[in-house]
Amino acid sequence: MEELLRTTDAVTLSFAEALLKDAGIEHHVLDRNMSVIEGSLGILPCRIVVAADAAAEARRLLADAGLGGELAPAPAP
Repeated sequence: MEELLRTTDAVTLSFAEALLKDAGIEHHVLDRNMSVIEGSLGILPCRIVVAADAAAEARRLLADAGLGGELAPAPAP
């Protein structure tokens, strides 16, 4: 699994999830429950991860949609 995005912004998270779902890219949101447990103060970011073989396509999709500045750094090869 590769981290694509880390954010405390619920709108950004929702937008990224919708894009990935519409493109048929399986993804998981990590730490959503921790964010709720801490009181939704926006302190703990949620992370979106995808399988490593889908990461390049997912990164392109999110960058093309204007979320390039939100992307986590790609892991070193």
